Amino acid sequence: QVQLVESGGGLVQPGGSLRLSCRASGSILSINAMNWYRQAPGKERELVAGILSQGSTNYADSVKGRFTISRDNAQNTVYLQMNSLKPEDTAVYYCNAPRVVVTSRATVAVWGRGTPVTVSS
Repeated sequence: QVQLVESGGGLVQPGGSLRLSCRASGSILSINAMNWYRQAPGKERELVAGILSQGSTNYADSVKGRFTISRDNAQNTVYLQMNSLKPEDTAVYYCNAPRVVVTSRATVAVWGRGTPVTVSS
């Protein structure tokens, strides 16, 4: 019914920047929260940043001041601008919408398949 598709990952040198995108598609009525998570090899998945439909944001302490989350509600798209990247930012980054209201009035939680980010010289 609903899909999240991420893009924008890749290989970048320390200190560099990347911009991730995640677009939701399907039988969507509304999406409130949209989040970015990441999972590094051998570690648990962690919340990186989140944004509500009205624009309120929250960030993990490890990315504050370096990452910026934003969204285009009309396009059901969320972005993650990542600056001053560090090797410890290396992970697979996942898009998440924990509560999507679909046209049947049901609610579903959706995850994307992830996009890999590697920060290395």
